[in-house]
Amino acid sequence: MLNSRCQDACRRQGYSRQGDNEWNMNVHLIDGTYELFRHFFAVPSGADAEGNEIGAVRGVLMSVLSLIEGGATHLGVATDHVVESFRNDLYAGYKTSAGIPPELHSQFPILEAALESMGVVVWAMVEFEADDALAAAAAKASQDPRVEQVLVCTPDKDLAQCVTGSRVVQFDRRRNIVRDAAGVEEKWGVRPESIPDFLALVGDTSDGYPGLTGWGEKSAALALARYLKLEGIPRDWRQWDPAIRGAKRLAGVLFDCWDEAMLYRTLATLRLDVPVFGDVDELRWRGPRADFEALCRRMDAEALYRRTQR
Repeated sequence: MLNSRCQDACRRQGYSRQGDNEWNMNVHLIDGTYELFRHFFAVPSGADAEGNEIGAVRGVLMSVLSLIEGGATHLGVATDHVVESFRNDLYAGYKTSAGIPPELHSQFPILEAALESMGVVVWAMVEFEADDALAAAAAKASQDPRVEQVLVCTPDKDLAQCVTGSRVVQFDRRRNIVRDAAGVEEKWGVRPESIPDFLALVGDTSDGYPGLTGWGEKSAALALARYLKLEGIPRDWRQWDPAIRGAKRLAGVLFDCWDEAMLYRTLATLRLDVPVFGDVDELRWRGPRADFEALCRRMDAEALYRRTQR
């Protein structure tokens, strides 16, 4: 049996007691695309020794390292190596890389290489999106009985569909908010499993699909809180919950545009068949690779390397 000092150390490192010889772990899954965008607009620009813009990369590396310093032991980062995905073949208006500043776009491969050098598992998506990788990793990690909690580190409501009770949660690190299933329902008015249906109705401007005319967040939340899925909504508007105002008009739009709603829901539904890892132990951070010191020197970030050594 482990002594109390060892138990306290394990808890600080993201583990909790399960039995005399087993410890549960927390898994942190990070939205690298969100982090890179956020730091690009929040931190000063800067170039490495070769003249490449790396200001946002340094910001993300420091952010991920601070998570490790705070006790995270098992983690993975997903990025959109290519912004376009299979969804662009399904819907012509889906988001593309057009409009992304070149000095931001150029940092994606630099970030992926730098994270790998720091010893962090990276899923660089080409056919799929970073959100798909996070969803797949969350589902897979939650199947391991040693995993106490999976924290999906992003505020993006697309990822709210991955939340399961208090076992798989969303962690908005910037606001220090953790949302379990009850928190998702409180925030958006629907349960996690209804998020793709919700987005099908209201649309997602960041992803490029419009939703259905006349359906707002309030009406969509009321309908899905009552009926859970689009298929559960009665075709006869007179059978709708009286709390849903404008039922006749909304029903007409929904069932006249049913194929569009199904397409938008497909776009909003995250894929769980993305190859991510074989065993959750692969996500354990064991320190940087031998080339990380030189990389930090090129980025004028020697302090970052020293932090990894502590």
